[in-house]
Amino acid sequence: MRPVSLDIIKEGPGLARAGILRTPHGDIQTPAFVAVGTKADIKGIKASEFKALGVQTLIANTYHLYLSPGEGLIEKAGGVGKFMGFDGPTMTDSGGFQVFSLGEGYGKKLSKFLPEAAAPEAGMAVFDEELATSHGKLAIIDEEGVSFTSHVDGSLHRFTPERSIEIQHKLGADIIFAFDECTSPAADEAYQKEASDRTHRWADRSLKAHRQNLSANAKQGIYGIVQGGRYAHLRIQSAKELAAMDFDGYGIGGSFSKHDILGILDKVNRELPKEKPRHLLGIGEPEDMFIGVEAGIDTFDCVLPTRNGRTGGIYTKQGKIQIPNAEYKEDWGPLDDGCTCPVCTEHTRAYIHHLFRTHEMLGPILASMHNIFFLTNLVAKIRQSILDGNFHAFRDTFLSSYAKVRT
Repeated sequence: MRPVSLDIIKEGPGLARAGILRTPHGDIQTPAFVAVGTKADIKGIKASEFKALGVQTLIANTYHLYLSPGEGLIEKAGGVGKFMGFDGPTMTDSGGFQVFSLGEGYGKKLSKFLPEAAAPEAGMAVFDEELATSHGKLAIIDEEGVSFTSHVDGSLHRFTPERSIEIQHKLGADIIFAFDECTSPAADEAYQKEASDRTHRWADRSLKAHRQNLSANAKQGIYGIVQGGRYAHLRIQSAKELAAMDFDGYGIGGSFSKHDILGILDKVNRELPKEKPRHLLGIGEPEDMFIGVEAGIDTFDCVLPTRNGRTGGIYTKQGKIQIPNAEYKEDWGPLDDGCTCPVCTEHTRAYIHHLFRTHEMLGPILASMHNIFFLTNLVAKIRQSILDGNFHAFRDTFLSSYAKVRT
């Protein structure tokens, strides 16, 4: 019996399914929104508050935890969950995204999403002039792995698939990810293919490194990651190659035009084993999750709930609002009418507006708490709509009132 498995309870429409993701630290009702806990915390939110916010699981960042406090200390603490005081299921990424963000994306204001009119940029950014003459690029990729300089102090480090898995074993999450190369969204097709092929070789090495550690293999599941950038045929080929490997589940990651990837998710997921869980890395806007679920995604993670919250962006059923705006100064209603989160049941828009206008740290915390609840609760309702057989009706009702407002 594998430590991580998926029980599918009900299917449809499309590839949508409601299920239960079994892990050593508890079950996850799927579809589910996975909160991002980069440095063993969901920014500003205590672990004791997770349950009230609907948080079933979180994903921590291997790169950041490796740099501080170090995987050895977290192993001594009993794993990342115990270290942060959370007794539920946890995930860790592989550090592959940092290959992009500290290499091609560093200092360029590039994200994993490609703007519609973006033009490819050549070369990699450097940490500073001194590092440019010593270590050079922040992340240098070769067949064996990645050499990179710390964004904290410029020290030189090395990740290989085997090293990433070794670190993740010590971090102790229930679900870990194979080491992959996340390319720039501006990279051309030739490089996307090269990187995707390398990711497949790294996936094989990651899987072998995990299976050979009998202790870790018995208590941690491992996911492979589909790559291929914006190119549908590369994505589909990547899914086929990874499906032939005996992973416990699959992530869909990398850089892309969000429109492109959402349009081919169903094609990618049809190539992956039906009985195994699928995780969409880094996408979690409300409208995206309806598309992802119908295309067969079981879990999502995204930094936007807390990132938006820190700048006053609030999710509501009518769309996103900016709570620092003057119109909310004397608004005595909750952040979102009818919301049952701990923030909306205790505080008014006027109060939270005041906290932001006076730069009180409680404002971003409360906004982040509400946003996390909004998304976990929305996906829980999507799950129930699958079980009730009215997914499309629920989707249409929600989207008819929800208007995406740029924050």
